[in-house]
Amino acid sequence: MSYNIIDIILISLFVLFGTIQLFYYLYFYLGLNNKAKSEIKQFSEPVSIIICAKNESNNLQKFLPKILSQDYVNFEVIVVDDASEDNTQEILRILEQNHKNLRHTSIPLNNKFRQSKKLAQTVGIKSAKNNILLFTDADCFPESNQWIKQTVSNFTKENTEIVLLYGKYKKTKGLLNKLIRFDTFFIAQQYLSFANKGITYMGVGRNLAYKKELFFKNKGFASHLELSSGDDDLFVNEVANKKNVSVDISANSFTISLPKTSFSEWIYQKARHITSSAKYKIQHKTLIATEYFSRFFFYLLFGLLLLNKVYIISLILFAIVFLVKSLVFKKNLSLLKEKDLLLYWALLDIFMILITAFMFLKSKLTDVSRWK
Repeated sequence: MSYNIIDIILISLFVLFGTIQLFYYLYFYLGLNNKAKSEIKQFSEPVSIIICAKNESNNLQKFLPKILSQDYVNFEVIVVDDASEDNTQEILRILEQNHKNLRHTSIPLNNKFRQSKKLAQTVGIKSAKNNILLFTDADCFPESNQWIKQTVSNFTKENTEIVLLYGKYKKTKGLLNKLIRFDTFFIAQQYLSFANKGITYMGVGRNLAYKKELFFKNKGFASHLELSSGDDDLFVNEVANKKNVSVDISANSFTISLPKTSFSEWIYQKARHITSSAKYKIQHKTLIATEYFSRFFFYLLFGLLLLNKVYIISLILFAIVFLVKSLVFKKNLSLLKEKDLLLYWALLDIFMILITAFMFLKSKLTDVSRWK
């Protein structure tokens, strides 16, 4: 079969973007693995867990006991109440009566300056008695009572100052829940596998650990204080190097968060997070953008080639890429305990391409100054 010049250009681009996709999946994502040993090392260094909360009394009442009942000998929990207007203070006082390792501090509402999660986080870090800091959110809970033990055992590794972990979302019914969980999985697959290759560009604040001395050595959030987001990803992007990061995707290290229940709330949340990605290092932005655009154009060109009736080449290459991605997704979804998403991955993958483009535009047009 002979092809015209347009077909040849489309085929060439299709092969190019398909090859880029294969590179990411075979070089980066296939390398997602747990470098932490399955056997938790005995580690008794004191740990400070920091939780920032704004109007989270219901979640604190439900989930804070799961953290306070962790199987670890030496830890404190610090809750920073960021000008809450509900009964957060009352809930915390009740819990403190039964848990001597729980304490809280409060930030009063002040209209003279903009309050953000970074301020609350900094207050919590300054209040911490210990050098090892473990962060989570008020709407999160550990999947295991070994969460602290598993996470902080990574600090026995030489040079480790940061531990990257997986924070999953609770499984419920509906398309939105699948989108949220697939998006969370895909981002984790990316940043964790990149970190395993020595390219660490972010962490997630709902499940992240680092040393207090690292925070102050790098002047905390000073370089991006003007942004409401970035207390996790921009800080890690700035201070991580090839030697000071450990990755742990053991099931014992997972946290579970409550997902958004409306599409608009999720879009708002995602758009706010996208604003911080503009401050990533140029090599990180290039890697992330190249993967995204190769994925976008691979699907687009496949459709155009089918419309142009170029069936054989397009179907063969699409089948190869589809098979490789399916196998890698199967492996990684199993590792991160999200196996039920495998059946829908192709549809969710296409949805997320379109949603990510929409969210990027929204982040440029919408005020996303609130942290919660």
